[in-house]
Amino acid sequence: MDAEKKETYYEIRPKLTFSLNLNELIEYKELFYFFTWRDVKVKYKQAALGFLWAILQPLVMMVIFTFFIGKTMNMPSDEMEYPVFAFSGLILWTLFSSGLTNAGNSMVSNAQIIKKIYFPRLVIPISSILVSVFDFLIAFFVMIVLLVFFQQPVDFFRAIVYWPMGLVIAIIATFGPGCLLAALNVKYRDFRYVIPFLVQALLFLTPVIYPISIVSGNWLKYLLAVNPMYAAITLFRMPMMNAAPDALLIWISLCSGAVFFIIGLIYFRQTEGYFADLA
Repeated sequence: MDAEKKETYYEIRPKLTFSLNLNELIEYKELFYFFTWRDVKVKYKQAALGFLWAILQPLVMMVIFTFFIGKTMNMPSDEMEYPVFAFSGLILWTLFSSGLTNAGNSMVSNAQIIKKIYFPRLVIPISSILVSVFDFLIAFFVMIVLLVFFQQPVDFFRAIVYWPMGLVIAIIATFGPGCLLAALNVKYRDFRYVIPFLVQALLFLTPVIYPISIVSGNWLKYLLAVNPMYAAITLFRMPMMNAAPDALLIWISLCSGAVFFIIGLIYFRQTEGYFADLA
């Protein structure tokens, strides 16, 4: 008589701990290049000026702000030439605004791919932000030209440290809210209308076209410093500044960026299992 066959049962349970799952992201690293380069080509393929649009947007905004705010209102600029002050803030702000917009709409835009195949969903918002980093690198060369044209003094030893640091902080500041909005936009499509309004409002709450030194009242400065882009822009301008910024305001902004990063990442990972059904 044959021995009885033993039956094996498997119980599938949700993970009890949060994990970024870096090993999986590394395994699918080729997708970062695929999605990023695809979005870059789609963005500029039908544009007559092509990659020049990455330069024109912050450059035109700089000219407008220089004439209507810098000259007319005699806006202080932390001992920098105002065009340099404005452009240095605008190229980082453009990275944040376009990255936030693209990442926020990325899951809905890629709904068909999400439904068909599996891959780490974080690849999509990260790639959307990398497209904005590509635009930043193009515009950065224009900033170098402006520094030479206006003969703006630059501490090159500081620049080696603070320019990459400002860029990394800006990417982190974009990633957290971008992932949060991407996840929320899948379930609540109203957020596609909220994102443009949010970006416009934040422009005037970030020291892009004005220094925080003109703000009266410490409590208001602390409130503006909650914006994670404050630290990114201020540190990025450090090589062109003589006076050191308020360290407390920098730390408030860095902590705020870390909190948004964690919240956005956790919410995204907790809800990504439903994206294929909702997208």
